[in-house]
Amino acid sequence: MAALPATDLPRPSRGGRPRDPSRDGVIRAAILRLLADVGYGALTMDAVASEAGVGKATIYRRWRTKQDLVVDTISDLNRAEAEVTDTGSLEGDLRAMMHQMVSMIDGPTGAATLSLLSTIPHQPALAQAFQDGPLAVWRASFAGLWARAEERGEIRPGMATSVLAETTSALMVQRWLLTGRPVDEAYADEVLDTVVLPLIRMAPTA
Repeated sequence: MAALPATDLPRPSRGGRPRDPSRDGVIRAAILRLLADVGYGALTMDAVASEAGVGKATIYRRWRTKQDLVVDTISDLNRAEAEVTDTGSLEGDLRAMMHQMVSMIDGPTGAATLSLLSTIPHQPALAQAFQDGPLAVWRASFAGLWARAEERGEIRPGMATSVLAETTSALMVQRWLLTGRPVDEAYADEVLDTVVLPLIRMAPTA
């Protein structure tokens, strides 16, 4: 689903008065709900203000345009969901990471992402935000997971960039985006136990 630095770089100012960080979470949650409900095309700055229960000036102090608003929100997606978990083993790390993916897919972020998929090809700024934001976050988290497994000697060098590594998330993403069938922890465990782990065990460790 390019590694990011451990700390976020400050974003360029969008003009106006400095943000009140205490309201950011409420506003971003409102943006995700509206994207899931009405999509990008019908989203308005006024609707975001109303949904978040803040004045329009609060929104315009943060973002000048709807595109700015959505790009900025996308850029922060998945940072919490894709936090690297070190359980001490590759199997434990993979299970924890795949369960985190389930939480993302089944939550507000997943719903908002689905609503944006048809818009992204026509909005280069949104496409770039997805590449630099959520996709980069998940890539970095999985890269860390495989790197720890390599250090423990559980996998051979280079497996992180192999087709085998892609199976960890590919089946979950395919079911989510293409079939509409539920993606839950039971399905994630089935993919891990019947596909991913057997392939890893069959692969050479050196």
